[in-house]
Amino acid sequence: MSRVDASSAECLVFTFKEGLLAAVAHDLKLRVTRFTVDVTDGGVSAEFAADSLRVMHAMRDGREDAAALSDADRRKIERNIVEEVLAAGRYPTIRFSSTRVVKNPVGFEVSGELALHGQRRPLRVDVKAVGSRFVAEVVLHQPDFGIKPYTAMLGALRIRPDVRIELSVPSAVSENAEQKS
Repeated sequence: MSRVDASSAECLVFTFKEGLLAAVAHDLKLRVTRFTVDVTDGGVSAEFAADSLRVMHAMRDGREDAAALSDADRRKIERNIVEEVLAAGRYPTIRFSSTRVVKNPVGFEVSGELALHGQRRPLRVDVKAVGSRFVAEVVLHQPDFGIKPYTAMLGALRIRPDVRIELSVPSAVSENAEQKS
């Protein structure tokens, strides 16, 4: 078994604004700071701490805008994500367990189950080799997991129901697991 965590792997979450006041809001790039990914002979499992999302940057036109948010803004956003959106006190861990991993010419197709916010749903993820890493990207529809996307100002400002997750791990993790099979 090979295990990686936030010291060698990266998990990013991207949220996107919408609504009448979207012009004054920000798309966000968040980092999950506590997680583990275990790769075994033909299987993948992962755990993510729901209270470990940190705001990295506001995004404007697809680019990082480091000056757009104050430290107080970041703390308020993080608190809203943890307490209101993810209800991390009640649902502290997000888990993924694969049921099938198939190698393909560009990487792997991984199927499994995601447990998030007290709900379990099937999930299929394409994992691509990118340089010396494997990168998985998936779009999650928050209401599928019983999550109400964040809203403010009577709904004039809201976060789109779909968020994009990117997970990047060193390719050596997969190679180590394959050598043991």
